[in-house]
Amino acid sequence: MLTEQTGGVLARHRYRRIANLANLSTPIGLVVGLVGGARPSRGPRGLVLAGGYRLPVPDAVAFTIGNVVVARMPAQDLLHRPALLAHEERHAWQYVALGGPLYWPVYLLTTTWSWLFTGDRASHNLLERAAGLADGGYRERASRRQRRARRSRVGRRRGASDRRGVPPGQAR
Repeated sequence: MLTEQTGGVLARHRYRRIANLANLSTPIGLVVGLVGGARPSRGPRGLVLAGGYRLPVPDAVAFTIGNVVVARMPAQDLLHRPALLAHEERHAWQYVALGGPLYWPVYLLTTTWSWLFTGDRASHNLLERAAGLADGGYRERASRRQRRARRSRVGRRRGASDRRGVPPGQAR
């Protein structure tokens, strides 16, 4: 019987592989990985693991283009990080849903929104959230407005305790 445990590729994974080949994102991912010095190898569930990426951009431990998971670490090390691999696999499905290269402008738009809203490129990036923030090594950050309000509340509490008995509104 063909199962993931026996190394087989299930129909849904074949579908993803064919779709990402047809939308050209997987071939582009292979080229990007090779240009960055990565060595591609077969991965689980129809993914291609390209480990040893050396270019400085993007600033990530791993990133996915089509069915290719490009990583700075050796490809085999990805197999020992199942949460990260699951996160990257979800991105591979996003390439299918968005038709391949259309993924990039959507990712750029959602990254920009997240950065403007939180000061962090992933926290409110819809694609990263859908792929699982924690699995990708990201943490959720509050919006800039929420952080300002929290700092303001903390400042008011500190200010009140620093006055030592002086009623609010009166200077020392």
